Amino acid sequence: MEFKGYSVYDQTDFFNNYMNRRNRKDSPNNAIEGPIIYELIGSFQDSCVLDLGCGDASFGKELLHLGAKKYTGVEGSEQMVEVARSNILEQNGTIHFETMESYDYPKEAFDLVTSRFAIHYVSDINRLFKDVHKTLKENGRFVFSIQHPLTTSSFASKQSGDKRGNWIVDDYFREGERKEPWIDQIVVKYHRTIEHYFIALKQAGFSVLDLREGTPKREHFSSEDEYVRRQRIPIVLAFSCVK
Repeated sequence: MEFKGYSVYDQTDFFNNYMNRRNRKDSPNNAIEGPIIYELIGSFQDSCVLDLGCGDASFGKELLHLGAKKYTGVEGSEQMVEVARSNILEQNGTIHFETMESYDYPKEAFDLVTSRFAIHYVSDINRLFKDVHKTLKENGRFVFSIQHPLTTSSFASKQSGDKRGNWIVDDYFREGERKEPWIDQIVVKYHRTIEHYFIALKQAGFSVLDLREGTPKREHFSSEDEYVRRQRIPIVLAFSCVK
């Protein structure tokens, strides 16, 4: 069975396995992507933040604890929304049970829009980026991460299992839907070139300030073997943009 977008996270076994993987210290989220996101967003104190595909909102909980004025999360998985709402209980945060595509973006409402490892589920990024541009205040920032396009171009190397020892890069310029075998399910994602993301951001009216490919840093890993493995191919692509 195939799952599009956020629906796979409503499968209980998948959800539990994902959360266990996500919370490992050496997971790509914690060892690579997390430090980059915090570096790119810089100062966010007293900011109103919109987080697209917010998952369990643990990121929002951290932002509020560190001084964000208000946090709004958008999440399409019912199971994730339940956990997210419990995570920001009694804090100045709101979770919307919506997808990025269905959310009604208020005009010039946020200082910062973030999205972490979620936009590769969206089929139409041109529309999404225009919505994000509209909902940001003047000089507002958009910081997001996705799976690196080198890893989404082909999933042929995952036939032997989730933990790839080698990566096949193929059909890179053939953009569109990809079906990834992941945690015993088939998950639909969308592959695009780095150039496509850059052009779409410019066309939506953004200035791209920074781009990162997730260079691993030894201090973020507890395992030497995992650190060495993560130097073989980029798995994160992150952008920092301004309106």
